[in-house]
Amino acid sequence: MLGAGVPVAFLFQDARQPHTPLATLTVCVAWLCVLTVHQRYGLRRLGETRGLLPTLHDWLTLVGLLAMLRVVTGESSPPAVALLAVTPAPVLTALCRSLTHRHLVAQRRQAHAVHRALVVGEAGPVDRVVAQLASRTDHPYVVIGAVHVGEVPSHSGVPEAGQLEAAPSGGDGDGQAVLAAARSHSAGTVLVVPGSLLCGERLRALSWAVQDAGLPLVIASGLADVALRRVRPATAAGLHLLHVEPPVRRGPQMVVKSALDRLGAALGLVALAPLLGLIALVVRLDSAGPALYRQTRVGHRGVPFTMWKFRSMAPGADLLRAGLDAVNEVDGPLFKMRADPRVTRVGRVLRRTSLDELPQLVNVLRGEMSLVGPRPPLPAEVAAYERPALRRLLVKPGLTGPWQVSGRSDLSWDETLALDLRYADNWSLTGDLDLLARTMRAVVDGRGAY
Repeated sequence: MLGAGVPVAFLFQDARQPHTPLATLTVCVAWLCVLTVHQRYGLRRLGETRGLLPTLHDWLTLVGLLAMLRVVTGESSPPAVALLAVTPAPVLTALCRSLTHRHLVAQRRQAHAVHRALVVGEAGPVDRVVAQLASRTDHPYVVIGAVHVGEVPSHSGVPEAGQLEAAPSGGDGDGQAVLAAARSHSAGTVLVVPGSLLCGERLRALSWAVQDAGLPLVIASGLADVALRRVRPATAAGLHLLHVEPPVRRGPQMVVKSALDRLGAALGLVALAPLLGLIALVVRLDSAGPALYRQTRVGHRGVPFTMWKFRSMAPGADLLRAGLDAVNEVDGPLFKMRADPRVTRVGRVLRRTSLDELPQLVNVLRGEMSLVGPRPPLPAEVAAYERPALRRLLVKPGLTGPWQVSGRSDLSWDETLALDLRYADNWSLTGDLDLLARTMRAVVDGRGAY
């Protein structure tokens, strides 16, 4: 309400518009109505929606609603003043959502602000679901117990809350056993993992029992890291099917992305030319050697290219790399260390602010990179890739991307790979815009930049 009302009150008062209090109240109520109708304060979405598109959608709805009210009431304030007055609302709302999301992530790392979930299914599938949930904190579920179907032992380490026979018992035996386990462990959600022993009529009877008791029911589909917009539910012969759209690899959206990349890179090089010249001069004055550093990286579909950066290390740093393997602070094929002795004084500042990456705008302009994409890997890293990691090469590497806005060098190799694969399979133009907006905060924050 402050984000919507204060700018309106201030600007309308400054412009000496009549009915300023009424206009302020109208905007506040309209903004709250828009957010409420779009369920931004619902428990399922509070603190979860971080994208640029939902915020833009809310703001455009507000502008349209106020435009209709303006026509109906005959309100006569200057359009430019009115539009400027409601512009801060989505900006401050997006900031609040981001802060709420960060608060929830911090709370969930300590097992707070979560749903206590009882997992039901066969031992193998349950173990995989439990491991997946335990590996990340960007979700609201904490597993407090498991009800296993069949006699195969589980290795998940989750407390055994009950057991169902391999064969259906008939009647409501399964449902009563699950409900008893949920009550004894104070579970707030029942998460069912279907399998060969838990499907069809048995699964339906279990879902009836759980839902009739008032407990939320969640069913794991088996899909991992697939964006919801790519999934379309359907029915056939009484079966519930999920149609999964393929990742976008070609077509009009990719043409638009390429055009925006090159246009953005060209404008960036022109606008930042004085800064680029200043950084090059400072690098040369700080230590001997060239201002720019070039290195072979692996790009789209495994094609190597020469990537440009401002030099942040002493000359000959590549020759000293092999002697530092013992102090590598990152697992997997990556190499990172916080106090790398090869980094110069100016190089530390450039890395902390990500200014050393700016020459890669030339690579973007040449079509070798994108403004947004996975981190461009070294040939030695690609040589150590297993098959899943090669999938990150199906999109162009980026100047910024999910790695840069999610912690950079603080991330493990598995976390980095998961982010890149999720980006490669679920790419969208709006997702790129969201990552670009979040990059500014990541640069200011500086977390993981070394």
